[in-house]
Amino acid sequence: MADKILVLGSSGQIGTDLVESLREAYGNDNVVASDLREPSAERLAQGPFEQLNAMDAEAVFEVIKKHGITQVYHLVAMLSATAEKMPMKGWDLNMTSLFNFMELIKEGHISKMYWPSSIAAFGPNTPVNDTPQYTVMDPGTVYGISKLSGELWCDYYNKKYGCDIRGLRYPGLISYKTEPGGGTTDYAVDIFHKAVKGEDYHCFLSEDRRLPMMYMPDAIKATIGIMEAPAEQVKIRTSYNVASFSFTPRELNALIQKEVPGFKTLYDAVDERDAIAAGWPQSINDSEARAHWGWKPDFSLEAMVKDMLKNLK
Repeated sequence: MADKILVLGSSGQIGTDLVESLREAYGNDNVVASDLREPSAERLAQGPFEQLNAMDAEAVFEVIKKHGITQVYHLVAMLSATAEKMPMKGWDLNMTSLFNFMELIKEGHISKMYWPSSIAAFGPNTPVNDTPQYTVMDPGTVYGISKLSGELWCDYYNKKYGCDIRGLRYPGLISYKTEPGGGTTDYAVDIFHKAVKGEDYHCFLSEDRRLPMMYMPDAIKATIGIMEAPAEQVKIRTSYNVASFSFTPRELNALIQKEVPGFKTLYDAVDERDAIAAGWPQSINDSEARAHWGWKPDFSLEAMVKDMLKNLK
């Protein structure tokens, strides 16, 4: 019997691309997209959709039963900058929605779940260069605290109840298909939108703030890759480090200028997000993901810049 997959948060930055890739691999009817927001007519025409609040355990269970769902990709979260403005709401959304699905796996209603973590789970005392898989984690944001807590709960449910839950610690993600969504790393999406419009970019991070990033096609490759890996190869059940490239706003600006002469970035809008980013790693060691289940990115930084500009134009 074919797997039936539910993607929560399907209208977000990752969800948009993930649903498309999963439908190509598993067939349109076997992938149910869901989101709190009402879908566009275009989204509805593309395949099954359920408008769903991931915090409503009863509604969630009804959708699982209705479609015979076997696998869940749980992408619902309030991101770093947004959650700092409403801490309790951020915590509640990020944790309650996770527990709803962990309980469904525990009770045998679904067989496998993907839940993403983030580099936000690290903190100011984490080694910033070549950050290892196992290290000090002392996040200073609501988003980061919820991601670290979630990692530990996923590991607990795996060890205690045998639940097959898998996860990745995403670096900043860059995509041309969705608008920036309130994350600290979203400058690296917004900057391309300004460049193709012929406008200057006012950056909210300082020019030398180095952060690890990944192009969306690689993030999707890693996400589906860990879910399709044999269970015995997924040896880490908190979340795996995954990496691609690291850069500063100044370095990204220089690469964009090569393709868009006259483009410039100004650093007159630096705000509290720079302080958030200062507590995050600058580069990530992902040797465990590479060794355990064969992770390897396809895109270099230069190739990503060219591809982003080509697609946005």
